[in-house]
Amino acid sequence: MIITEVCHIETLGERIRKLRKQQQLTLEALAGKQLTKGMLSLIENNKANPSMESLTYIAERLGVEVSELLEEVSMQELRDLLEEAEKLYNTEFDVLTDEYSQLITLVEPYTEKLVQGYEAARLLEMYSRCLYHEKKEAWREPSNRAAQIYEQMKITPRSASIGIFRAMVKFTEHHYDEALAILLQERSEIEANNAFIDPMTRLDLDYTEAILHFAVGDSESAIQVMENAIVFSKEEQVFYRIDHLYRLAAAHAMMKQNDSDYAYYIKKLTQYGDFTDDRDALFFVKFSKAHYLNSFKKSFKEAHLLLNSLLEKGDYPKEFDSFLNLEKGISLFGLQDFEHALVSLEKVTIADYIHHPFDLSSLYQKDAYRALCHKELGNPVEALRLIDIAIKNISVMPHTPYKDFIMETYDLITT
Repeated sequence: MIITEVCHIETLGERIRKLRKQQQLTLEALAGKQLTKGMLSLIENNKANPSMESLTYIAERLGVEVSELLEEVSMQELRDLLEEAEKLYNTEFDVLTDEYSQLITLVEPYTEKLVQGYEAARLLEMYSRCLYHEKKEAWREPSNRAAQIYEQMKITPRSASIGIFRAMVKFTEHHYDEALAILLQERSEIEANNAFIDPMTRLDLDYTEAILHFAVGDSESAIQVMENAIVFSKEEQVFYRIDHLYRLAAAHAMMKQNDSDYAYYIKKLTQYGDFTDDRDALFFVKFSKAHYLNSFKKSFKEAHLLLNSLLEKGDYPKEFDSFLNLEKGISLFGLQDFEHALVSLEKVTIADYIHHPFDLSSLYQKDAYRALCHKELGNPVEALRLIDIAIKNISVMPHTPYKDFIMETYDLITT
């Protein structure tokens, strides 16, 4: 198995033998005049330790530095390990199974030897994140070690990535204020220690800061950061993250019912999607239109037709399943087809990777709409039970139109 092979840490003798064979040298050829074939064989089989003089001689014959032979993990071994780890770590989300666990098993034997260089830092970074995803408390120590190596090497993008990850850990725990505070602190330190921050790293920081400002209910700061990032992206002709920024801007315009801004950002996102052939961006355009028609324009028939076309094609990111079922349930409720609305609404689940208050608040509407359906179908007890669930869920969320709707529904059902 690949993992078993990679997890074996080479000894000094094994490294010498490996390099000798790679260069197609016999024992006699490498031994030359200063070593015997027998002594070299003992060294390669770890039955004898070479003197520094002999080790220097062997290194010269192999054309490598002595330090490379003395490393407990060779650079080539680290690179091979990193290549295998990257494959596991970058497995597509939709097909992810036990790759994180495999990566932990793969890297764990090496962790104490990962002390310097990009390869060591990247392995520690991925290892720590996999430990976190596998709910292991020990993830922080390798993450800190990786950050220290990146900082020493002035690899700002990777340092920023770790800082963002630390903030998003609190975000996934729904401690939004703490998440924002961590991000702002990490960003401040990065900017203080680096005279230049590359555009992509800045846009990563801007985008994360904007969504966290929104998460704590500070829309004014979020809009400022978001708009500055869009301007910066255009000025620098670096369109990394521009689709995410346009989505965020469109969502905010939608919730503010600013039709002109919403149309502008949807147009920009459509142009981006057409130019880059970005399937997800183009899907978001259609989905957001259905959402806008349902929640803000009350054009339920038009929304229902659009949703049916999206669902029939089936060519959409699977993380949108619940959002699509929610919108279909809302459109059916608006069309007074309460029984079929319930069928769609009961399919709505909240995945463990959904954490932003905007997304959560939108999905929490499912119980409010279910309550309204049961009220219309003459089931007041069930309606009351469901609206209580919606109120409990929405109570800790910042102000949004979705929260207003749930509160209004509560008053309607309880009076």
